[in-house]
Amino acid sequence: MKRRRNKKQGWRWLIAFVILFALASGIPGKASSTTTTSSPSAQTLVAKVNSLVENLSYRSRSSSTSGSSTMVTPSKQKAEAVLTANVKQQLGSSITWNGDGAFIINNNKTKLNAKINNAPYAVDRLDSQGRAWQGDAWLNKTTRQYKNRSETGNGATSWKPVGFMQLTNLKNGPTHAYDRGHLLGYALVGGLSGFNASESNPKNIATQTAWANEARSTDSTGQNYYEGLVRKALDRGKQVRYRVTDIYDGNNLVPSGAHIEAKSKDGSLQFNVFVPNVQNNITINYATGKATATN
Repeated sequence: MKRRRNKKQGWRWLIAFVILFALASGIPGKASSTTTTSSPSAQTLVAKVNSLVENLSYRSRSSSTSGSSTMVTPSKQKAEAVLTANVKQQLGSSITWNGDGAFIINNNKTKLNAKINNAPYAVDRLDSQGRAWQGDAWLNKTTRQYKNRSETGNGATSWKPVGFMQLTNLKNGPTHAYDRGHLLGYALVGGLSGFNASESNPKNIATQTAWANEARSTDSTGQNYYEGLVRKALDRGKQVRYRVTDIYDGNNLVPSGAHIEAKSKDGSLQFNVFVPNVQNNITINYATGKATATN
């Protein structure tokens, strides 16, 4: 217990240091006779601090919950296993392996319309079989959520989406098989009034592997990696059209993967990808959700 408490206190001190550093960086130095400098606005500093704190907090939470697990990137063979003829038809003809766990769709171009002037919104939709299917949103900085789930009443839940047949104590990768996988991420839409960003919203949560949900590095591009690109854009004041569509093969309970599209109004951000719902250390029966360890 003492070790955990000391670790948590260490993160608090680090976060406090980052805040002080950010504030200090906003203090203008002496201007020369030929140039002028202007200090960042308070709003800009707050946004920077919020972003830094979020990243540090995420790392703290990940280290305390993931233990020694690693987000091992699935092989191309593993990822392609979900690309049945039916899934390919839903994604389109241009599907290219990115070398880091996911597939690029339509040369990374999306047909989403981002030239709109609406207020921010987020909608979640079920498909004809009642499965979590699509989340569609128009986002800006006000929709961002920097507080953790427990602070906003969206904490842990015992509710499980269909096909959630958990497998634990895995090796050679994440230590568990499944997460409650969101379509529209809490950090992106949690600040939007009226949207249910909890982990028990059947319209926004499906059974997703730990890798597909959590992987966030440039060489292991799970859904969290692409959400990170959107988070950063919103923190810079961009407006972003964002859509996540879970792709199912026939009547399966568990999606084959998530089709994720984003486009900012100014065109500085755009991607169109498919994150396969796979994991290197398990095989999945997508019809039922039963997972089997392969290590």
